[in-house]
Amino acid sequence: MNNKGIYSLLPIMLISLFLIVSGCSTTNTSQNTPTTDSATNEQQSDKSATEPASDAKDKLSIMLDWYPNAVHSFIYVAQEKGYFADQGLDVEIQMPADTNDSLKLVAAGKIDLALSYQPQILLARGENIPVRSIAAVVRHPLVHLLTEANGNVNSPKDLEGKTVGYSSIPLYEAMVRTMISNNGGNPDNINLVDVGFDLIPSLASGQADAIMGGFINHEQLILEKEGHAMESINPVDYGVPDYYELVLTASEAGIEAKKDQLTRFVKAIQEGQKYVTEHSEEALNILLAHENETSPLDPEIETKSLAMLLPLMNEEGQPFGQQEMASWENVRAWLVATELIPASVKAEDAFINLQGEQRK
Repeated sequence: MNNKGIYSLLPIMLISLFLIVSGCSTTNTSQNTPTTDSATNEQQSDKSATEPASDAKDKLSIMLDWYPNAVHSFIYVAQEKGYFADQGLDVEIQMPADTNDSLKLVAAGKIDLALSYQPQILLARGENIPVRSIAAVVRHPLVHLLTEANGNVNSPKDLEGKTVGYSSIPLYEAMVRTMISNNGGNPDNINLVDVGFDLIPSLASGQADAIMGGFINHEQLILEKEGHAMESINPVDYGVPDYYELVLTASEAGIEAKKDQLTRFVKAIQEGQKYVTEHSEEALNILLAHENETSPLDPEIETKSLAMLLPLMNEEGQPFGQQEMASWENVRAWLVATELIPASVKAEDAFINLQGEQRK
């Protein structure tokens, strides 16, 4: 072949050589890429199978006892500060359409948790509603007998011949009667009137000489702000057992199925309460940011309320939420004596301690 022929084949030869080199380079790169390493793929598959995704959370729902107010600060702090998330929980906070429905919704499995009242748990069990308290939130009564200061009622027995308004709950009627009897009076000689939710107007207008069912951290503070000097008479001083005002409640089936999640929930609210105690002003601001538009909060009232609540919620030497058998036994005995529950209701069936140790 002459030189001219050789020169005419050079471009074809160079292109072929380039393609061969490129193919080798691609093959080598592919073989060194980690995604094609079967051992690495197997390791990654094993890891994904044993470790949940970082954003996977166990869902829990809680229904408040009322619209958001100072007593619920620890819940909103736990949510805002990520304490629920730290425990692997995604918590939905709900408000009740009817405050009497929450325990039934818990028992039916419609919600996981509800805030309720210690006597109410025993009353529910007397009606075969299978609910149990898992933590004490407020350790002492907030419902006191409220009356005008410097009036004609200085002790429960002074209510004889007078009108007492109460809020539709048989428990409050039993409390009034116990207080009067324990003070040496005759409870049959009072005019007990069911005023429903009109506790404040009934006392402010003089239609009632005293009210039972009002909270010292709410109704009393509102009446005082409206210019009524108030006297509160603690039922514990007159024969009513020192009960847990607010407790965290779950169903028996829910406790069995979600004990681990519920225990983690309690650990998170322990952290929430610790923060509220140490940073009450910031905690209250977090709460106020979640006020319900249909029930706006008064910052002055809620500030005073939280100051009253903290000593009643925290017990020195005990983790937040701790419950005592003696308390449940005393409340049960009183409810049986007042014929509000049958003797078959057992204190040990009404509660279980799920809280862990509080971090210092």
